[in-house]
Amino acid sequence: MKINELLNEFEEVISYQYNDIKLLRQALTHSSFANEKRLDKLANNERLEFLGDAVLELVTSEFLYKNNDKMHEGDLTKLRASIVCEQTLSLCANDINLGKYIQLGKGEASTGGRDRASILSDAMEAIIGSIYLDGGFTSAKEFIDKFILSDVENKQLFFDSKTILQEIVQSEYKDPLIYELIAEEGPDHNKKFTVKAFIGEKELEVGVGRTKKAAEQQAAYRSILALRRKIKRN
Repeated sequence: MKINELLNEFEEVISYQYNDIKLLRQALTHSSFANEKRLDKLANNERLEFLGDAVLELVTSEFLYKNNDKMHEGDLTKLRASIVCEQTLSLCANDINLGKYIQLGKGEASTGGRDRASILSDAMEAIIGSIYLDGGFTSAKEFIDKFILSDVENKQLFFDSKTILQEIVQSEYKDPLIYELIAEEGPDHNKKFTVKAFIGEKELEVGVGRTKKAAEQQAAYRSILALRRKIKRN
């Protein structure tokens, strides 16, 4: 698919039409692509990422302040950090299949760059920055509200999943929580780990990630959801 077709398709995905489509193209241009094509050093999305990060922090701070009127400053800070962190932003990016639209250098693309959390989260912030420049604060806020601040409870659960699952196991079960690596695939620069969570010998859920920690986190998140469904059925 040609770049213009990709850009138009992405506009449909996020329900926002750019006045200046060049801003979107820059937001989706990774430094590896810019370097490979010998583009201007400022043609990649890093400056837009810088701007988007600031807009995201402001919008998230306002959202949390208004929706948690009994929460202290320290807890608000922790909650904001969990929402704007790399892992959560990459989760949001996956929801809109952002990796498909990022322009990557051949080397970066061949080593799993489209699924790499750092690239996805940076591009997500760059998109916010580009919308802010193109359509103003209100348009950027609408994007953040729709694609990042929606379903905050589950995203917070995902971020804290290992801690939450540990607390559940300690309070409800006698056996310890264990994570077992059951598969490791790919070369060193593009690993994929598969981990299964156990309570003693009882099998829970499986998680997959590019690091053991990420795989454990996903396994914990899926295990919490499974345990909650079991409780509801009973």
